[in-house]
Amino acid sequence: MSATPVTIAVDVMGGDVGPAITIPGALSVLSDARAVRLILVGQSARINPLLVACPPSVRARVEVLEASEVVAMDESPRDAIRRKKDSSLRRALDCVANGQAQACISAGNTGALMGCAHFVLGTVPGVERAAIVAGVPTLIGRTVMLDLGANATATPTQLCQFATMGSVVAGVRADGSAPRVGLLNIGHEEIKGTVTVKAAHALLQVSALTYVGYVEADEIFTGAVDVVVTDGFSGNVALKSMEGLARMIGQGIREEFTLSLSRKLAAWFARPALLGLKERWDPRRYNGASMAGLAGVVVKSHGGADSLAFGYAVRRAIAEAQSNVPTQIAKALQSQVP
Repeated sequence: MSATPVTIAVDVMGGDVGPAITIPGALSVLSDARAVRLILVGQSARINPLLVACPPSVRARVEVLEASEVVAMDESPRDAIRRKKDSSLRRALDCVANGQAQACISAGNTGALMGCAHFVLGTVPGVERAAIVAGVPTLIGRTVMLDLGANATATPTQLCQFATMGSVVAGVRADGSAPRVGLLNIGHEEIKGTVTVKAAHALLQVSALTYVGYVEADEIFTGAVDVVVTDGFSGNVALKSMEGLARMIGQGIREEFTLSLSRKLAAWFARPALLGLKERWDPRRYNGASMAGLAGVVVKSHGGADSLAFGYAVRRAIAEAQSNVPTQIAKALQSQVP
C-alpha cells in the first residue's frame, strides 16, 4: 500500500453490530498501512476496552474522538442532520470537513450518511448529484458500477457526470489505457431504451471518455467494460439481485453437497476448487461503496459487514484518500466542458 500519509475518520458506532465489528476491522489495516492513522469516532466507553490489547505501535496511530449520539439505521436523514449533531456519523464527517481526516467511513444508515455528507461537505464544483459507486466481481476482475441507490432518477447530464466520476474511481487500466464506459440498457440497438438513456448515450458518444456504448445487465459480469453507468433505481435493483443470486447459489451448493454420503465425498474432492471460487468472488472483498462527487472522500460499508469486510472498506477509503479522488473528479469534469 502507498506510503502517502492519510488519516481516516471511522464512525465506529454504525452498522448492525457497531464497535465489536468496526474497530477490529479498522485496526486490521494498520499492520500493512504504516502511513495511515485512524480517528475512531463514537462512545469512548465502548471503544477503549477494545483497544486494550493493541500493540503500542498500533495504538500510537489511533485517536479516540468522543461522540455521544448514534444515528439509528432507520432514522431519517433530516433527523440525523437536525437533531444528531453530536452523532458519531456527523462528527466523523466533520473531521473531513475541518481537515483532521482525509476520508470518512461508516457502516451506518446510508440515507443519513449521504444526507449529512451533502450538508457537511457539499459536492465537487460542477457535480449536480453525488452517486454511490462500488466494484462488482467479474470473470476477469472488477467492474465499477454507479449509481447504486443515491438517486432514483437521473438526467442525461447527470448520467454523463456519473460516467466521469466512475472512470476516476475505476482508475487507469493495467495496460495504461482509460477505463471503458458502458451505459446500462435493455439492448444494444439504438432504438431501445428510455428517452433519458438515449439522450445520455448521445452525450457520451461525443465526450472525452472511452465510451463503448450500451451494455445489458448480463454483461456486467463479463468484464467487457470497466464502468457501468445507470440511475440509482436500476442500479440498486441490479445490486440487490446480484446479492440475492449469490446467496441462492451458495445455499444451493451447500445443500446439494450434503444430500448423501457420496455427495459429501465429492465435496471433499472438490474442496480446493470450491474454496478458490469462494475466495475469488467473496463479497467481503468488494465491500465499500464510495459516495462519488462529494467534496471529500466518504465510503459506506455494508451494515451487516463482518470485521474482514469492514477492513476492505477501510482500504477503499485509504486508496481514495491517497489518490485524492475528489480533486481528480473536479479536473475530469472540467476537461469535459467544451
